[in-house]
Amino acid sequence: MKKNIGILLLLSIVFIFGRLSAQEDVQPSCDLCSADYVSAEEIERYAQIGRELRITDQQVRSLDIGRSNVQVAVAHRGQLTERAGRVAEHDLVTEVYYVLSGSGTVLTGPELVNSVRRPADNRAVMTLNGPGHNAADVRNGVSHELKAGDVFVIPAGTGHEFTRIPDHISYLMVRLDPDKVVPLMNGQQSEAYLAEQFNLL
Repeated sequence: MKKNIGILLLLSIVFIFGRLSAQEDVQPSCDLCSADYVSAEEIERYAQIGRELRITDQQVRSLDIGRSNVQVAVAHRGQLTERAGRVAEHDLVTEVYYVLSGSGTVLTGPELVNSVRRPADNRAVMTLNGPGHNAADVRNGVSHELKAGDVFVIPAGTGHEFTRIPDHISYLMVRLDPDKVVPLMNGQQSEAYLAEQFNLL
């Protein structure tokens, strides 16, 4: 019995040291990449444009982080009392919502009903979240109640639609883009976009 315990302990130590030595050879997936900063003031400028010009979804950054791209976006949706029946699905991009203000009900599900591929020249496909589908509904969908402070993850391939918004909902989105289908956008491009949009206010 003691011999078996000794062998197991020895194997465990070999396994642990083997893993540690393998980790020593790991290199950063984003070599010499610099960090990027988005201020609360910049986020608020996007939110203002969304409210006043009724632009639902605006990209703030799209950055190459090595093996993947990551995007930051701001979304604002006004009151919704009746469901529109417009489910969105993104084939390759996962979205993480952080609700800034307001609340709403979002329906999700992986099985799309009467789906239609978004055209390649669609604004969302070209600049926000890559190829995907619109659909009339999702089969066996699940409803989620979102409020300020909540975090919500929508994996790539999952249909989603806001079905009710009592007043408004504003949220920050982090998009995970491992296939790098969304064009890059840096801070200078963001400033140029904001200047252009504020000229329309």
